[in-house]
Amino acid sequence: MEQQQKILNELKERYPALEVCLGALEELIGSTVDSFRQGGTFFVAGNGGSGADADHICGELLKGFRSRRALTEKEQQSFRELFGDEGARLGSELQGGLPAVSLLSHPGLNTAWLNDGEPLDHFAQQLWAQGRRNDIFLAISTGGNSVNLRRALMVAKVKGIKSFLLTGNRHGICEKYADVSICVPECETYKIQELHLPLYHAFCAAVESNFWELSC
Repeated sequence: MEQQQKILNELKERYPALEVCLGALEELIGSTVDSFRQGGTFFVAGNGGSGADADHICGELLKGFRSRRALTEKEQQSFRELFGDEGARLGSELQGGLPAVSLLSHPGLNTAWLNDGEPLDHFAQQLWAQGRRNDIFLAISTGGNSVNLRRALMVAKVKGIKSFLLTGNRHGICEKYADVSICVPECETYKIQELHLPLYHAFCAAVESNFWELSC
């Protein structure tokens, strides 16, 4: 918790405008850590630049971000015993990961759904198929009105998946569907996205700090 608080303090110092988001950000961090400890999965989705942000977040969670995340000695020993020198090398290189899924990362399913079903239901279908109670869903929408994200938030509500919305201050319709909204104090798309980056970097670092010692 000390590392987490240090990360949040640094965020507030570097980006004073984001202090209004800290309460909701802490709730996202706490809920995600609890979910991971219960074997849950973190799902995230967005459109356009926000879709790229969704993939970026998964990249930080699935491998080391600010921590090396080395495998335990027992895990590395299993690789050595089963596969000799090659296994030893692999075990020394692999890193611990946190289960995170970008709903943009399944082009086969997405294109099949776009061809066969209602196109704007594609995120909803993926979350319906994969999500379980106690998972987390983060929707990223600068304007807060994305129909495909709103429908995925509807699925989250039905399945008992705690949902968060990362957005700006336009107060779009998705805020009514998310359990918690993190609203950065900007209304222009590019300015909203510029403030989303430090928020989700702080989120990834804070979550990581609950499982591994940060190296910097």
